[in-house]
Amino acid sequence: MQLLFFTLISIMFLVTLIGNCLIVVITTTDPLLHTPMYYFLKNLALTEICYSLSIVPKMLAIALVERKRISFTACALQLNCVILFVTCECFLLGAMAYDRQAAICHPLHYATMMNRDRCFKMVIGSWLSGVPVALGFTTWLFTLPFCGKNTVDHFFCDVPPVLKLVCADTALFELLIFIAIVTIVMIPFSLIAISYLRIIHAVLQIPSDVGQRQAFSTCAAHLVVVTLYYSTTGIIHLRPKSSLSSNMKKMVSLSYTVVTPMLNPIISTLRKSSKA
Repeated sequence: MQLLFFTLISIMFLVTLIGNCLIVVITTTDPLLHTPMYYFLKNLALTEICYSLSIVPKMLAIALVERKRISFTACALQLNCVILFVTCECFLLGAMAYDRQAAICHPLHYATMMNRDRCFKMVIGSWLSGVPVALGFTTWLFTLPFCGKNTVDHFFCDVPPVLKLVCADTALFELLIFIAIVTIVMIPFSLIAISYLRIIHAVLQIPSDVGQRQAFSTCAAHLVVVTLYYSTTGIIHLRPKSSLSSNMKKMVSLSYTVVTPMLNPIISTLRKSSKA
């Protein structure tokens, strides 16, 4: 089973790296793709690459060795990266929704609304948004007392399995991290919801069925990615000590740490092919 797990994860990890790296290279080198939509897509691919590199290599190494260990520092660093890149991706998905709304609802003012300076600030803001949250909660969690065998019942160091090892009252930590996660999730999610309500309203005003389909096709890939991302990460991170079984949590975590980053470039490529 360990060999099968290692093989499957390795294949998906390789596909993730190749697919997202191709997106970064192509959107950087092709002048025709130097538009806000592809600029955000490139940064989303970079986030997926960093996220996968922070988790999967150590996961694969542990699957091969007999003594499955991770140092205290490495565990803290991995958790810090998880929080950082999850936060960054949430805000990037919100920025991408706003970009699609500007393109469909305000086509004549799109170049002004989504100029290079604004796009750059939105991307930098997305990357920096998770830094204080990641550093703050990781430092707090790993300064709490741990006891027992300190066995992380997971594939990687995430908040719920590490939180179980703490030998102190974690009620305040759970409350504050819940508030932080809800804020991180709801700000971009609200932006996504508002953007798509406006997009739907604008598209329904288009008299041509072909025009409506073309408008919706530009949003299809983003909607699929948003659905996959929020439906999996929300289950785990909105409830740090949820009643889900350990195996169920591991399966859900695998879906957003390995499967979703692999599917993102595939979904984007299929959208390109359909438009072509």
